[in-house]
Amino acid sequence: MCENCECGTAHDHKHDHKHGHPHDHTHKHVEVITLEQKILSHNEKTAAQNKDFFSKNGITAVNIISSPGSGKTYLLEKTLEALNGEIPCAVITGDLQTDNDAARLANKGAPVKQIQTGTGCHLDAKQIADSLDEVVEAGTKLLFIENVGNLVCPSAFNLGENFKIALLSVTEGEDKPLKYPTLFSQAPVTVITKTDLTPYLDCDMKTLRDNLRTVHPGVFIFELSAKSGDGMNAWLNYLRTLI
Repeated sequence: MCENCECGTAHDHKHDHKHGHPHDHTHKHVEVITLEQKILSHNEKTAAQNKDFFSKNGITAVNIISSPGSGKTYLLEKTLEALNGEIPCAVITGDLQTDNDAARLANKGAPVKQIQTGTGCHLDAKQIADSLDEVVEAGTKLLFIENVGNLVCPSAFNLGENFKIALLSVTEGEDKPLKYPTLFSQAPVTVITKTDLTPYLDCDMKTLRDNLRTVHPGVFIFELSAKSGDGMNAWLNYLRTLI
């Protein structure tokens, strides 16, 4: 990328350099774009294989994406507890470091695989493919993929999932769908979490809903508190319809 430009587009500079030689930065842009295309192309190929695996085995896979601290893991804890013995589930969870989330989800009635991405800000299709044999048991019907906490990067990588689910806590503010439209425009379902905190915040729920629908008309919105249990029945009933 050109030092004086952040748009990511290759430029042919025709400056009159009085000292030294003219600089041609075009090849740098070409190399970056080509590398990105190769990475995404390889990821799409693996994602297609994952999708075929899910289809052949009757598995609904959902890619749960949110910022850190939105309540993904706690919602999964309560979800697995409620579905235990009813729907065979599995979980793949990603974080840069630690296996804290896997430890929290253990003994909830579903196999759990922790992926540590190191410096990676998202999960990719190969990481999912490499985990399937370990986490997916015979008869699994629902696979939750808990992506790395990030509203941006995970949205760009197809994992082969059936669809994305966005989580947004009431503590994050009403403007997040407008500021991070890529995720919220892709996800047909958004779960608004931590609604038990609404009385203590300035979050305007109508504005939040309106912003979600501005970015994604027709988005299916759940409002719940995994802590208090309010709204959980609607969420669980929705998951039952996916099977």
